[in-house]
Amino acid sequence: MRKPSFFEKLTGSIAPDDYNDLFEGGAEAQHIPTKSSALVQDETTEMATNDQVHAEHPGQWEEESEEEVQEGELSVDIYQTPDAIVVKALVAGVNPSHIDISLTRDMITIRGNREEHKETTGENYFYRELFWGSFTRTILLPEEVDVDAADASTNHGILVIRLPKINKERQTKLKVKSR
Repeated sequence: MRKPSFFEKLTGSIAPDDYNDLFEGGAEAQHIPTKSSALVQDETTEMATNDQVHAEHPGQWEEESEEEVQEGELSVDIYQTPDAIVVKALVAGVNPSHIDISLTRDMITIRGNREEHKETTGENYFYRELFWGSFTRTILLPEEVDVDAADASTNHGILVIRLPKINKERQTKLKVKSR
């Protein structure tokens, strides 16, 4: 077997004639480490270490997973009409009374909680892609909005928030009073 070139060492590849030597099982067959095999070996070592920790401290594993419950981020569509900014979000399965909307002139925060009603145990699932739990989303608005005239409603699991734009060109005349 010939010595691998610099490029072969760098990429972990082997020449076509050396490829057959690896599968013939002869005395000269050897393992050429690659980056991917080193990565798999590192992951295997890490998994073994995690299994050892779990075996030594069985109750600790469940506590950590409960603490690591993350808050989901709500997906939204935002667009504008001539007189309003409209925010739409998919909130199917969320009770409208469990949705909290905080609004300033230039920012909106939507919080909520989608409660899971368990019908089966985890081992009976084929796929688990739905998000259950609390979610939040804070959005900086592209324009200032009228907080007092904002409106929110749900229809078929879609939350629609209409935020009227502040008319910056609107003018009023003030009369000066004397005291």
